[in-house]
Amino acid sequence: MNLFDNQPVHNKNLLPQNGTVNYYGKVISQSDSLAYYDYLLNEIAWKNDEAIIFGKHILTKRMVAWYGTEPFEYTYSNITKLALPFTPQLLALKDCCELHSGETYNSCLLNLYHNGDEGMAWHSDGEKDLKKNGAIASLTFGAERKFAFKHKETKQTISLVLENGSLLVMKDETQQHWLHRLPPTKTVNKPRINLTFRTIVR
Repeated sequence: MNLFDNQPVHNKNLLPQNGTVNYYGKVISQSDSLAYYDYLLNEIAWKNDEAIIFGKHILTKRMVAWYGTEPFEYTYSNITKLALPFTPQLLALKDCCELHSGETYNSCLLNLYHNGDEGMAWHSDGEKDLKKNGAIASLTFGAERKFAFKHKETKQTISLVLENGSLLVMKDETQQHWLHRLPPTKTVNKPRINLTFRTIVR
């Protein structure tokens, strides 16, 4: 199923079963999006992401940063990160996501993809540190990129393009039953910054 030409349908569930995904479209103005993009690109404490796979330590080209309302620990790919304190700009973006989604968040994993060569393979955000069936709000700044979902059993796929300044929210049983990815592409040569606001439970 391809949603490339669809208008934002935040009151409609994009998934046919076993989860909820709502796309709000552009929730931040073009001028504010440009300002946030510049701030995030230059002021966030970016680091190459790390993973330990079959005992081997891997560094990715994609860069990440981890922030929170408290110094939360978050473990994925066998690496534990310690949250930096939210900046005023990140708190403003968190408030924006909470206002539109009606959910609350206490942490944010930021991703910097330098160009279309960098992406993310199929995965679910089901780590034990995260609130079970909690909402994950995804804000996009910079390059527009295709984003895809795949059902773990039926293998049905759903795709859409995430626009600059747009908001996507995944919640309920989505992470249990669906994988998602950011596929690489040769047609994008500009950076994309993605903020994923989450809820950590102790």
